[in-house]
Amino acid sequence: MKIAGLDIGTTGCKCTVFDELGNDLGKAYRDYPVKRSVGSHEIDVCAVMDGVYAVIRKMAARFPDIAGLGVTSFGETFVLTDAEGNPLHPAMLYTDPRGAEECRELKEKLGEKKIAHITGLRPHEMYSISKLMWMKKHQPEIYKKARHVFLMEDYVVFHLTRKAQIDYSLASRTMAFDICGLDWSDQILEAAGIDRELFSACVPTGSIAGTIRPEVVAKTGLQEKVKIVSVSHDQVAAAVGAGAFDAKVAVDGAGTVECLTPIYAEMPDIDKMFDGYFSVVPYVFPGTYVAYAFSYTGGALMQWCVETFAGEKQGRADEKGISVNELLEQEYQEKHSEGSDGHSKDLGGHTEGPSGMLVLPHFAGAATPYMDTGSKGAILGLTTASTAADIYRGCMEGVSYEMYLNYRALAGSGIRFEKLNATGGGAHSAVWMQMKADVLNLPITALKTVDAGTVGSAMLTGVATGMFRDLKEAAERMVEETVTYKPRQEMHEKYMRVYKRYRKVYDAVRPLM
Repeated sequence: MKIAGLDIGTTGCKCTVFDELGNDLGKAYRDYPVKRSVGSHEIDVCAVMDGVYAVIRKMAARFPDIAGLGVTSFGETFVLTDAEGNPLHPAMLYTDPRGAEECRELKEKLGEKKIAHITGLRPHEMYSISKLMWMKKHQPEIYKKARHVFLMEDYVVFHLTRKAQIDYSLASRTMAFDICGLDWSDQILEAAGIDRELFSACVPTGSIAGTIRPEVVAKTGLQEKVKIVSVSHDQVAAAVGAGAFDAKVAVDGAGTVECLTPIYAEMPDIDKMFDGYFSVVPYVFPGTYVAYAFSYTGGALMQWCVETFAGEKQGRADEKGISVNELLEQEYQEKHSEGSDGHSKDLGGHTEGPSGMLVLPHFAGAATPYMDTGSKGAILGLTTASTAADIYRGCMEGVSYEMYLNYRALAGSGIRFEKLNATGGGAHSAVWMQMKADVLNLPITALKTVDAGTVGSAMLTGVATGMFRDLKEAAERMVEETVTYKPRQEMHEKYMRVYKRYRKVYDAVRPLM
């Protein structure tokens, strides 16, 4: 018996298969194009569906005994379709600039705080409802033909099963979902002028939608008895895949985007969350919630740094059998552990410390707690002695300081976590993990899996199909801890001296850029 997790991303989808012991048996990936222009950011959902069929077909050919398939996806992006699920337009991505005026109209009608208390979200044009309002106003002929509005999870589930259902966590990314009533908000939809009947039924995270319909058996290679599960928004799946099940543990998603996901045992202080643009999202256990505190550039900034400043180091890294990232970490430590006379520097017993640089990691705009898409990145403190390794180190510190900034901004909202579980590619860097532990003054446990979202999707699918009794059993088989990095008080104090300057950088740089 096998289970599969299907993860729908912005630029590609992947299907990963696991056995009953939680072993990753392999995956298939297919990318698809995104069309961005000055006035629109769109994706062809037919291409998405073609990719979905392709990756499922590839894995089904290898594992004919797949019993369940869970679907998770990125949020906000939606498409209007006819009754059969045929798209009536290219899907509008969450980054699409359209909908800003409509978001302002909705705020004027209901008030920002009221919207936040209903939806758990501070109003922003990235969410689906504002763009739906734009569609109805500017393309009324399409809106009149529509019989469904789908986000990516329920769009794929509908095509596989003909069941229109969406889980709570993804529904909340529309800014039209009542996080207390766990259903669509009539108040929001009435103010927006959007028909409730268009939306899929709201169901708990990890709910079975049904079995695969006969018409798509040939397209997927799956057997008709395979159960299809509506899993969740990808960040919720990642929290599950990180084994974070109570308020004592938060998740550090150290991937392309850096995301801190705390868990709340009860509804957090919405007014406090409002100030930092933090989302409040229903979690997998009834009455619990998660929040998203994130930076657009985590691992993405490190990759930019490598490609921009260290491309010529690939040969040396290959010779040593390590990545360029690891090589830069080593070069920084070698440079700063020895003085010009070749003797070790006295850094209080440590061979590493703050670089002295201040890097504002807003290279793709600022996420929480600013939500300022116009903010730009900055590297301060360069000298003629600065090397690629120094800049790389400064970028690592900048992401860590931004994470600490979000951690401090969440204080008072009801967070109670005592440690972090880290996933993603960044969790494999011992240097970065230790730095984060020192900066946040919290222990961080690195997990073996890079892709916690896929693992979480499979865990929820395994529970829904009866492979696992519950998520605890699923975690015992599928969540593997590697190393725990404990904070060092002396290093924390050193970083905090730099952080006092770092927190002033945004206000200093923003007016100039």
